[in-house]
Amino acid sequence: MNLLKEAIRSINDYPKPGIIYRDITPLLKSPDLFSLVIDMSAELIDGNIDLIAAIDARGFIFGSALAQKLRKGFIPIRKRNKLPYKVISQEYSLEYGLDQLELHIDAITPTQKILLIDDVLATGGTAEASAKLVNQLGGEIVSMIFIIELLGLNGRQCLEEYSNNIHSLITY
Repeated sequence: MNLLKEAIRSINDYPKPGIIYRDITPLLKSPDLFSLVIDMSAELIDGNIDLIAAIDARGFIFGSALAQKLRKGFIPIRKRNKLPYKVISQEYSLEYGLDQLELHIDAITPTQKILLIDDVLATGGTAEASAKLVNQLGGEIVSMIFIIELLGLNGRQCLEEYSNNIHSLITY
């Protein structure tokens, strides 16, 4: 949607030279545009879901609002050492090494249907690690929603084994 894309601020050479950072903070500042993002996300959901899982940290902004709108439970997928209870972990690749995402061991029960949401789909590494966590607990990813998708980084390709229902609101 053009209104949303116009609200995204592009910052050249951040966080390093050659990168164009897509800044969502102007979109978040507008209650109308933020509501539009949540409404559009809700309309993309095909079928029944039990829980909304969101990826640390900006995914929490959209995931918690969507969970409230749909009256569904919200589960945070956090970066390493941020959750207080017993966790399962999944490594994923960064440009300069590895990191881990974690999920409480009791966050999902087997056969629960999960919607995964995050702000940006780039290489797909964090979303893939998140999907693996959901699968480890017996959950089923029934849909993925990303506010922004960076098409040139081909992130969607590594996610197709987890869901054939992948959506993005804005593409670059």
